[in-house]
Amino acid sequence: MALLKLGEKPIQSWREDSATAQLARTLFDPVVETLLAMFPWRFATQSLILQRNDDGDFLIPADVLRILKCEGKINGDKIITNSDTLEVSAIVKTEPEKFPGYFATLVAAKLAVEFCIPILGDVNILRVMTSLYESEYQSAKFVDSTLSRQSNIDDFSLINSRF
Repeated sequence: MALLKLGEKPIQSWREDSATAQLARTLFDPVVETLLAMFPWRFATQSLILQRNDDGDFLIPADVLRILKCEGKINGDKIITNSDTLEVSAIVKTEPEKFPGYFATLVAAKLAVEFCIPILGDVNILRVMTSLYESEYQSAKFVDSTLSRQSNIDDFSLINSRF
């Protein structure tokens, strides 16, 4: 999709022996992981229950891109707390097959930006693609944030103090 946005012929496989396929292989995972970590996308957010390891630490799993909420102090790839178990809310790596349409379109727009100079070398097209990406990013955040979700506010001090 990113190549089509640039008016280029799409690749048929990641394994192609072309400069375009090599560029796509190199950039795809870092671009996707960055986009996933930038916003608490509902499709990529999970609650995880962590157990202490043999050293007594809570290790952050390798597929976690960003911890959104935890009761403890994050120190590198560990979380320090006195609890025996720990529940965290985190953004995790997600397979492309599970991306909703709005996120797949966002990834394509960001990749088009990244492909622009190496493939086309045209700064004007880069500006247009950057503008498209920014618009897609705002749209994707809006769609994701307006998906229905039951919200519990039972444990909120200001509401409790009213009653």
